[in-house]
Order: sequence, then C-alpha cells, then structure tokens
Amino acid sequence: MATILVSSCLLGLPTRYDGKSMPCEEIISLIKEHTLIPVCPEQAGGLPTPRVPSERTGDKVMTKDGRDVTAEYAKGADIAEDLARMYKADLAIFKANSPSCGYGMIYDGSFTGGKCEGNGVTADRITGLGIPVFREDQIEEIKEFLNRVSS
Repeated sequence: MATILVSSCLLGLPTRYDGKSMPCEEIISLIKEHTLIPVCPEQAGGLPTPRVPSERTGDKVMTKDGRDVTAEYAKGADIAEDLARMYKADLAIFKANSPSCGYGMIYDGSFTGGKCEGNGVTADRITGLGIPVFREDQIEEIKEFLNRVSS
C-alpha cells in the first residue's frame, strides 16, 4: 500500500481557481488499495476559491489581473511539503499545467492558453524531496510505479 499526495480537485473537491473540480475516477479508485492525502496548495497558501487565474512566470506567480501571489504559492508548497514528509508520501499525483501542481509542462504566463516546459511551485518542492510526481494524464505510468513499489 502506497501513500499518495493528490491534488484535491482530482478527488472531486471544488478547489480549482474557478470553484470547480476535475474528478478523475481512475485516481479516486486508488483509495481502494492506497492512502490518498488530498492537498490544494493554493487554498493552503491562503488564496480563496474561486480566485483570479494565476500563471507562473520565472520565479513569480502572477494573477491575470497583475497581482503577485508568489508568497501564497510558496506557503502552500511549504504545507504540501510538510504533508508529504509527515505522511511519508511515496508519490504525488498533481493537476497538469497548474502554476502550483503542474509537472513537466505549465501555462506560460501569457494567459493565452500557451504552455511551456516547467513545473509548478509545489511540484518543484515535492520533486526536490525525491518524491516522484505524476500528472493525472499519466495513469498507466502511475499504475506501473505502484506495482513496482507494492511488490
């Protein structure tokens, strides 16, 4: 049995910037055999839901209306990092493209839907702990990883 840090919105909680969720049944079903730890770094960092969309540009996270929310994203990443350590997370499954949770590819900061290579603030922190991070669109890779760690 693995312990998995998971973006709350993927578990059906309405924590996205628009107040909606993005439930992923394949990820939710992992609770049958694994411990899932929900986390929304944006909320943990003090941002409201719903909230103005944000994108990462370099080391900063800016809202679409020009407000710097880097400190809130850093605080949320701190809390996610604490949860990962406290629960001894084996892996994380995060929401793709997010300025907090995105892994490998994130929105590029132009608010046009463009993407660039990179990680969200929290994904950077969790990978820095040596914990593998996956996106919800990598379900086959997640299952392969879980089979390896469970055997």
